[in-house]
Amino acid sequence: MLSLTRPLSVRPRFAPKPLSLQTSRRLPLLIYQASSKPMAKGKKSYWLLKTEPNEWSWDDQRANGGVSQWDGVRNRQAVNNLKSMRPGDLCFFYHSGSGAASRRIVGVVRVTKPWYLIGDGDIDGAVDVKEIGELQKHVELKEIKKAAEKEAELKGFALIKQPRLSVVPVSEWVWEQLCEMGGGFSEGNELADAKEE
Repeated sequence: MLSLTRPLSVRPRFAPKPLSLQTSRRLPLLIYQASSKPMAKGKKSYWLLKTEPNEWSWDDQRANGGVSQWDGVRNRQAVNNLKSMRPGDLCFFYHSGSGAASRRIVGVVRVTKPWYLIGDGDIDGAVDVKEIGELQKHVELKEIKKAAEKEAELKGFALIKQPRLSVVPVSEWVWEQLCEMGGGFSEGNELADAKEE
């Protein structure tokens, strides 16, 4: 487990930095329903954020009020995806790793602060995200690939087509399918399984 007190200079490359919360507020219960309509401009977008669980796990994300700075992304396409994020966008929290059994969607976070520069340079940046809830059933990559054999839109999902990309856009339809596969996600002791309006 990543120590939250380690100095920044020795923090693993892709591990987000925890942020302190001055206030704690309960976020509204999220409800997800299936729809194949495309996203309209100005509406919420959906993403998938990958992390190595031995560098930054779901348990690490939940610590410190569930808020972290998502940084350390170097790939130009992934950086552009981070720059496209807006407050309120939802992201799957995905454990990547060397073993197939570790590759899975484990939870959901919400973007709380859009892209901003960090450090002295004009290249490194981050977005802030907050834990929303853990999926009732973690969705393994092999399950997603199996479902993609039957669904063309899942077959085109960037997680499958570009497996090394660490920040992946998710269409609304794919988001809803993956939420359904995971049985929704819990927020506290309540279950959210339909789309927030």
